[in-house]
Amino acid sequence: MRPASAFFVLFAALAARAADPAPIPVKMVVVTTFEEGADTGDKPGEFQYWVERERLDQTITVPGMDHVVRTNGRGLLGVVSGTTSRAGLQIMALVLDPRFDFSHAYWMLAGIAGVDPADASIGSAAWARYVVDGDIACEIDSREVPADWPYGVLVIGSNRPNVKPPPQGWEPDTMCFELNRALVARAYALTKDVVLLDTPEMKAYRATYKGFPNAQRPPFVLLGEVMGSNRYWHGATLTKWANDWVALLTGGQGNFVMTAMEDQGVATALSRLAKMGRVDFQRVLFLRTASNYCMPAPGQNVVQSLTAEYAGGLPAFEAEWRVGSVVVHDILDHWDTYAAKAP
Repeated sequence: MRPASAFFVLFAALAARAADPAPIPVKMVVVTTFEEGADTGDKPGEFQYWVERERLDQTITVPGMDHVVRTNGRGLLGVVSGTTSRAGLQIMALVLDPRFDFSHAYWMLAGIAGVDPADASIGSAAWARYVVDGDIACEIDSREVPADWPYGVLVIGSNRPNVKPPPQGWEPDTMCFELNRALVARAYALTKDVVLLDTPEMKAYRATYKGFPNAQRPPFVLLGEVMGSNRYWHGATLTKWANDWVALLTGGQGNFVMTAMEDQGVATALSRLAKMGRVDFQRVLFLRTASNYCMPAPGQNVVQSLTAEYAGGLPAFEAEWRVGSVVVHDILDHWDTYAAKAP
């Protein structure tokens, strides 16, 4: 190639690079896990109230994501991640899209969940201090467990339930994600007095949980951990397992409150992206709102409880927005402070 030709090739390449738009700086990402039907104007899922009330009227198609990303053009993105731990793959696809800059973004997963009746009632909202992975385990069929075992789920490498063995050398780097305590505390302080939707149907259903005073309370905001697993489990025995599992993996610091299917995947993705310098894991929140209890009421059939329509379904969608939007607006309204440093 002659020198003049080489010059023009280099000039064209530099000009093309200069013409590329700068990445969009993102301030806040709200992650929901599913939507029923359209994003607006019909029966709502987790996403619809965010789209309508935050005026997320601009859409962006992101390769690798099943649902369009929505924005209001002022730094807020709304995302549907899909369900189960596979949600983490779609979060990876989003962050690796070169059109966005997530280096200073705050993240909030807002989704419905099953709640432990020992801790809260349907319609309630819990800010997690820990996200615990409930997927990686050994399991023995409940009909075959030894008589002195409480259940058939145990940590891989152990020889009985509720024992954490020394590291084996092959396990994932963590199954317990501790969140920024100061950020979680601020989110709770801002929202602990938010009035949540209640209905006569919810009140009547709550009353059946005799012996569980927190399950009988009107909906409220609390602090409590979420355990994510791909299996949609249900029942008193597995609720005991979830409580023990969370206590075991948090070193006794966490209290199981909400069960979900996506949080372990999303937390894994964001923690790995943080190691890549793409996001800041100190800017991550998980909010779960209770659509149902994770075990039946005393005297209720476990299968009927599992398959019944959610008594707290619509109120849980409402609680996501009522509680979560307070924190979203606080971050966006005080962006200069939040951008400089996470609480």
